Amino acid sequence: MKHIAIIPGDGIGVDVTREAVKVLERVEKVYDIKLKMTHFDWNADKYLSTGITLPEGAMDMFRNEYDAIFVGAFGDPRVPDMKHAADILLGLRFGLDLYINLRPVKPLHESLIPLKGRTAKDINFTVFRENTEGMYVNIGGNFKKGTPDEIAIQEDMNTRKGVERIIVAAFEYAKANGRKRLTMTDKSNVLRYGHDLWQRVFFEVAKGYPDIESNTQFVDAVTMWMVLNPDQYDVIVTNNMFGDIITDLGAALQGGLGMAGSGNIHPGKVSLFEPVHGSAPKYAGKNIANPLGAILTVAMMLEYVEYKEAANGIEQAVIKALSEGEKTQDLGGKLSTTEMGDTICKYLA
Repeated sequence: MKHIAIIPGDGIGVDVTREAVKVLERVEKVYDIKLKMTHFDWNADKYLSTGITLPEGAMDMFRNEYDAIFVGAFGDPRVPDMKHAADILLGLRFGLDLYINLRPVKPLHESLIPLKGRTAKDINFTVFRENTEGMYVNIGGNFKKGTPDEIAIQEDMNTRKGVERIIVAAFEYAKANGRKRLTMTDKSNVLRYGHDLWQRVFFEVAKGYPDIESNTQFVDAVTMWMVLNPDQYDVIVTNNMFGDIITDLGAALQGGLGMAGSGNIHPGKVSLFEPVHGSAPKYAGKNIANPLGAILTVAMMLEYVEYKEAANGIEQAVIKALSEGEKTQDLGGKLSTTEMGDTICKYLA
């Protein structure tokens, strides 16, 4: 039995999580697996009523008692500084040292690809985004804030340990999954210190994987080639900020944010999985959000906890639904959120 924490969060996170849980419950029956799912009401409502974001002791609880965490989405206009979202989501990423942000870019049906003349065979790569360093560590400050003379400083932190472990993880993934090419993207022609470290470490690590073709590209070139020639990529590894940017472009290539899943992973330890879309408060509760990103995310989670057959079954059910034209409105279909979830459960039979 695997113990899974479920945190729906805010907005449409609640709607898509409901469908993802429905699919997990169906998977339990079809594949005869056991999941203990525990739900947590950590969201904007709880923060606004109690002042609690991430309760004391949560990190140790997850480390010691859980195999994985599924999160819906965070964000609420009633909390303009997003404190609850930062404390919960970023808190878990940093507190559990989830240094790999894993983003597969794989269109599941030709109709979802926005590029003319491209097929699903042309777009199938995985991005390894460093998840605990870079510009996101919130090191910096303001001087004379709010005045015409204001100075704002934001530090980009790159450690040898952090850079090396994400690059090694990307090479190991490529080796384990038969991927022949690994691209590291940076901006070392301008960022001469932090990204020089990425360059040096990348080529040092690459020497240990002679069967994998390794190369580097500047991030502006990568964004161009992802559109013009995406089939050159098998695995991409990059820093936190660039990974955040290029994976949204990757989501567009696979049908939009509603189709994209992600994992925040520390291999061998409790890890967190979340669809990459936001909370979209104006659509919350209207039964129109696309739950496929959440459903594909739980497939990633099942694969991580070694229920690979069930994970593949979910993906095949999604492919079947799309091939039958059963889609939500954002994909050009007519199904509601709940109908989409029901459809995936139907094909899981």
